[in-house]
Amino acid sequence: MFATLLDIVIPVFAVVGLGALYGRLRAGAELGYINRANIELFTPALVFSALVKYPLALGEHLPLVAAGTLVILLPGLLLSLFRFKEIARAALILPAMFRNTGNLGIPLMVLAFGEQELGAIVILFVLSNLLHFSVGIFILSSSGGQGSSDSRWLWLRSPMLWAALAGLLVANLQIPLPGYMVTSASLLGQLSVPLMLFALGIRLMEGELGHLGLALKCNLLYLLAGGLSLALAVWLLPLRPEWIPLLTLSVALPPAVLNYMLCEQYQCQPDKVASIVLGGNALSVLVIPLAVWLALHLGG
Repeated sequence: MFATLLDIVIPVFAVVGLGALYGRLRAGAELGYINRANIELFTPALVFSALVKYPLALGEHLPLVAAGTLVILLPGLLLSLFRFKEIARAALILPAMFRNTGNLGIPLMVLAFGEQELGAIVILFVLSNLLHFSVGIFILSSSGGQGSSDSRWLWLRSPMLWAALAGLLVANLQIPLPGYMVTSASLLGQLSVPLMLFALGIRLMEGELGHLGLALKCNLLYLLAGGLSLALAVWLLPLRPEWIPLLTLSVALPPAVLNYMLCEQYQCQPDKVASIVLGGNALSVLVIPLAVWLALHLGG
């Protein structure tokens, strides 16, 4: 079991570490177009090819969708009950809800549970993105932020949304596709996972870790709220045994870097959110191995 744990965790942190080292050595390197290509092309290709290769009966996966929604939204609701003088409510609850399901979650879950679970993994990833660009932006815009009101509809322009819909339609309607089309999409999608990890390392080196006490306090509260939400989802919903380890890893992931980017856009204490995101990723060095070990045990 220990060797299996190392085989899962070390490659993930190794690629993140290489990204961080590259970001340090090549400070100021322009990687924006690569990240843009990953968001607009490679990751949608991964989503589409995963849903076509590992078709899901969406009706049978509604409990997973419900559980994924619960473990995303409930931590935000729980954290909204707290009052911290040093941080605004929106800046507190957004990182509690939206975890790093892309850069860190997909590689971890694929390594831990295999490509046969990629369809369910993608469902959780797409769900998180849809809620982030709808509920998350609604929270920020309602908090008095300065972002454009048009940005609340950004989720409708997400290539991942349309790739997911296309993949579900092709798989569930059994639409025949040429083999070269599926292979091409799969090949493009394979680029996305290492790029996610590499880009995460570079992004983490761009920030500075201040507000250390606040970051630690918030991230520990996020983990507690996530654990309570997971327990409630398992108790309430008829979940398949193979879904519970995926959800366990989901709630243990650090806050997504996108939280900082959106809070910066809406001028909602981005410096404090950056500290929370960086602190959560630093804490994940301890949390992620424990969560993977627990998930492997839950997966039998």
